Amino acid sequence: MLDPIDFLALQSIRKSLNDMPGSNYFASWDFTSDPCNFAGVYCDGNKVIALNLGDPRAGAPGLTGRLDPAIGKLSALSELTIVPGRVMGSLPHTLSQLKYLRFLAISRNFISGEIPAGLGQLRGLQTLDLSFNQLTGSIPFSIGTLPALSNVILCHNRLSGSIPPFVSQTLTRLDVKHNDLSGSLPPHGLPFSLQYLSLSWNRLSGTVDRVLARLNRLNYIDLSMNQLTGCIPVNLFSFPISNLQLQRNQFYGQVQPVDQVKIETVDLSFNRLSGEVSPMLSTVQNLYLNNNRFTGQVPHSFVDRLLSASIQILYLQHNYLTGMEINPRVEIPVSSSLCLQYNCMVLPVQTPCPLKAGKQKTRPTAQCVQWKG
Repeated sequence: MLDPIDFLALQSIRKSLNDMPGSNYFASWDFTSDPCNFAGVYCDGNKVIALNLGDPRAGAPGLTGRLDPAIGKLSALSELTIVPGRVMGSLPHTLSQLKYLRFLAISRNFISGEIPAGLGQLRGLQTLDLSFNQLTGSIPFSIGTLPALSNVILCHNRLSGSIPPFVSQTLTRLDVKHNDLSGSLPPHGLPFSLQYLSLSWNRLSGTVDRVLARLNRLNYIDLSMNQLTGCIPVNLFSFPISNLQLQRNQFYGQVQPVDQVKIETVDLSFNRLSGEVSPMLSTVQNLYLNNNRFTGQVPHSFVDRLLSASIQILYLQHNYLTGMEINPRVEIPVSSSLCLQYNCMVLPVQTPCPLKAGKQKTRPTAQCVQWKG
């Protein structure tokens, strides 16, 4: 027999939520029978331990309404999820009473307001997924103090302020892309355990070399579309990642990896990087170095790999490069894309460039002379 407190809490939750048209999730919620047999309700003894609200099948319509504060009365709850839908309003502050909660996932709804700072009391919380909502305010500092966190997914909201330091030594995924976060990355606030780091489409600033140099377990990193500055740490190019996204920032200095780079896609475009293009980058399959300040000749290793179709994309447009030794009669493989326009050279080969590269084939001589000087 279900605990009466849990029974009443489920009744309140049911009253504040409804099926969207086409959803039959609540059809089984008949309070004249045992609520432990309701769809999405899981019990242990006389307590509710997991609540998965909504039809979990892909493409099924979700729920509409609000999450009732009575949720905080389910004292044994360890898992709370709501499927994508039209659940609105703010997150109840009573969530902080769920001291056994390990998994909280309410994504792709219309949740607004701030993330309750009281979530920092949920010391066993491992996954926090509030992505694709309309949350505002800052990420509470208290969230960073949670010792067992492994996944923090807050992307596609309207969060502002800075990223708090995280103490959890088991944090593997931090995804806060598409927000309005600012400030610099906490120098010692991202743990060694991180494997997935996505901070793109924010307003983050400051340098990253000290922060990233320590995170050698990363297998995915996207810092694009920010205002980050300083040099790109050299050891980043030896990380076990398939994708390095650092485009559209304000990184400067030379890019000189120590060894051949094994990363499949490297995007360093739209920065302020300078010096010569390193031959160590010629092993990258998709390389975007366009819209920087690179100078000198393109190393011959790039030509070899381009002609053997090992390089699929080589974008070098909008730099100050002075040449690329390639036979003008040579056939570039159909699978390869090369763009060299708007540099300080006569184009050795005519290749189709992306529309955004503009129509000018070469950079004005005055700019090239000035850059040399």
